[in-house]
Amino acid sequence: MKNLKYIFLQVAVIIMVSCQSDLLETIPNDRISKEIFWITLDDVEFAANAVYPSLDGTSIFSYDGLTDQLMTNHPFNANVELQRGFGTIASGRYFSEWEDAYQGIRRANDFMDNVDQVEESDQEAINKYKAEVMTLRAYQYIKLVMLFGDVPLLTTGIDIPQGRTVTRTPVSQIWDFIEDDLTQAAVWLPYENNGRIGKGAALGLKARAMLYAGRYSEAAEAAKEVIDSNVYSLYPDYFNLFQYEGENNAEVMLAREYAPDVNSHNIYSSVAPWSQISGSNGSLYVPTKSIIDAYPMSNGLAISDPQSGFDPLNPYENRDPRLAQSVFLTEITPLPDGGIYGSTPETDGSDAVQITVYSTATGYNVRKYVADEDYSNPSNSGLNIILIRYAEVLLTYAEAKIELGEIDESVYAAINLVRQRESVMLPPFTSEVANTQASLRSIVRNERTVELAFEGFRLFDIRRWEIAEEVMPGVPFGMTYLDNDNLVQISLEGFDRSFDTGRDYLWPIPNRERELNTQLTQNPGW
Repeated sequence: MKNLKYIFLQVAVIIMVSCQSDLLETIPNDRISKEIFWITLDDVEFAANAVYPSLDGTSIFSYDGLTDQLMTNHPFNANVELQRGFGTIASGRYFSEWEDAYQGIRRANDFMDNVDQVEESDQEAINKYKAEVMTLRAYQYIKLVMLFGDVPLLTTGIDIPQGRTVTRTPVSQIWDFIEDDLTQAAVWLPYENNGRIGKGAALGLKARAMLYAGRYSEAAEAAKEVIDSNVYSLYPDYFNLFQYEGENNAEVMLAREYAPDVNSHNIYSSVAPWSQISGSNGSLYVPTKSIIDAYPMSNGLAISDPQSGFDPLNPYENRDPRLAQSVFLTEITPLPDGGIYGSTPETDGSDAVQITVYSTATGYNVRKYVADEDYSNPSNSGLNIILIRYAEVLLTYAEAKIELGEIDESVYAAINLVRQRESVMLPPFTSEVANTQASLRSIVRNERTVELAFEGFRLFDIRRWEIAEEVMPGVPFGMTYLDNDNLVQISLEGFDRSFDTGRDYLWPIPNRERELNTQLTQNPGW
């Protein structure tokens, strides 16, 4: 009798469900469903907003932390094994970069797949949001290409079975896609951005991409369009450009925006001198002698030039002002707590070299983005992180024109505008000083090195310039100091960096991805 009762109950349920065909077609109440989304222009804006968090933020430091400019100072950080050439196809850093970029691309593709469902008469507004998302997607592909080379080019959403069969797309085709998308985005976008991606960001990113791709005519053209717009200008104070005071100024073309308590970051607690952090942290990435030596003297001459006036006993005297504005220098730079930075080894200085495992190992600390306002709450910074700025566009224009052999007054003007920022004012370059492609190439590369230091460019620059095997291998060096009237050079023995030219110009396709998709081939040497 019990079995019969259960059979009758099952039949009744089946009949009831068959009579109410839509009973199981319910709209979930724990998330936004497509059935109630993609209807209004507000939905389009909200969906576009969801793609912005994929932008880089404080991670820009981790790129330079893999180069000759910065040393990853914490011995157990994942970057250390990569700097020393010990990375493998299973290294987490390679996978996290791949995963983060494709998460951003997936969000962008979902937007592009669904936005046209919205019945909205204001097509101009729809196109603007499309352009923002296209620019955000291009940003991710630029990183992927520079890190991994050929990668799958996904322009629409895919399901799990498709994800197991995608193959790598040749780099040239990806550059084509990036160029086309950013060209169209620039057409749809206004220059006014109000914190969102505008025409300048799309053009600036296009100029960067084309420079990286070696498509110099296209790079120069995109940069020139930004220059000729007269929308952007250099912020007069280089130091404050990276402080709260300089946020949203006319030089900033794209920034990852933050706010304390709501959407904060911890760059202060990561890179500030150890003495300025409450607790064990700080000095995650510290500058090396390589970047310090790149800053010229205030007369514009390299410190290696016998006529420069460089004094090894007073190495920071009469230097390019950007050095002291970018780096904490011992016995010179004020600290957020009101003291003076002191890193000379075996002294009572506030940040003496290797006084703890978290203090600087080189005698230097990064000053960019270390704001006094964050001293009291170092893990709750709301300081915006700049991703594209006008100075980069000027240097991109100059470099592209130099590589094309089109050396004219506009090249000197672009470089000198950066060098003669109000707070910098180095002597201008003229054709009497340098007029060959080789001499100007050296000038613009060094200018890019110091102007954009610690902003996430160096890893990509040494790859595209193919100089990584020259600048990366060997023991990193730090500051020099006097010890009983002897000049001593800090040398990080035991931290030899390496670079294999047959392997390290590209990262490996992460092992986890190739285990899931056997169609993905591996890069040479891995």
